[in-house]
Amino acid sequence: MPEIITLDMNTASIQYLCARDKRLAKVISMVGPITYSPHEDDPYRFLIHEIIEQMLSVKAGQKIFSRLEDLCDGNVDPDNISSLTDEQIRSTGTSNAKVEYIRNLTNALESGTLSFDNLTVISDKDVIRKMTKIRGIGTWTAKMYLMFVLDRPDILPVEDGAFLQGYRWAYKTIDCTPASVAKKCKKWKPYSSIAARFFYRALDMGLTKEEFHLFK
Repeated sequence: MPEIITLDMNTASIQYLCARDKRLAKVISMVGPITYSPHEDDPYRFLIHEIIEQMLSVKAGQKIFSRLEDLCDGNVDPDNISSLTDEQIRSTGTSNAKVEYIRNLTNALESGTLSFDNLTVISDKDVIRKMTKIRGIGTWTAKMYLMFVLDRPDILPVEDGAFLQGYRWAYKTIDCTPASVAKKCKKWKPYSSIAARFFYRALDMGLTKEEFHLFK
């Protein structure tokens, strides 16, 4: 049974973040409690989904992934992916490049070049270093893995468009260079991932469609 985690005003990390950043505190109050479970039970499936969704909308990515699921009889795992031809994977709407990336990940796991068990016990930087050695897995994908599979608490996803949309909204800025975002969000450490989750949820809830008001 996956662990269920709740983030609310009784959570020490939330109390810390609210005390450090008044704009983030307002976002947290608007969003309310967040409950989630890490994707630790199926890391391969998570990564295949992330590879497919790169540079696509969530809706388009989910549609393609659902077709791949159908080809795998609902179980997207290395054995089922290996049994498919490149043409079958492309038939889902996946690009040639992403077919290659899916193969690269699958081969890395089957050869032992990448081990999910090993990733759970090494540092954030080492996880990114190991994962990005695989062609098709970049820093963005590695950070999504750290946040949503390993549930690491201090990942700042400066490469992620959805996060930056929430960031622009709350801070009323167009400067989203990695250096600028990292400087502004330094106060979130060591809970950057937790702060980011509230920006994602604000976006999902449609809150970013209205102007952000700190004191309203």
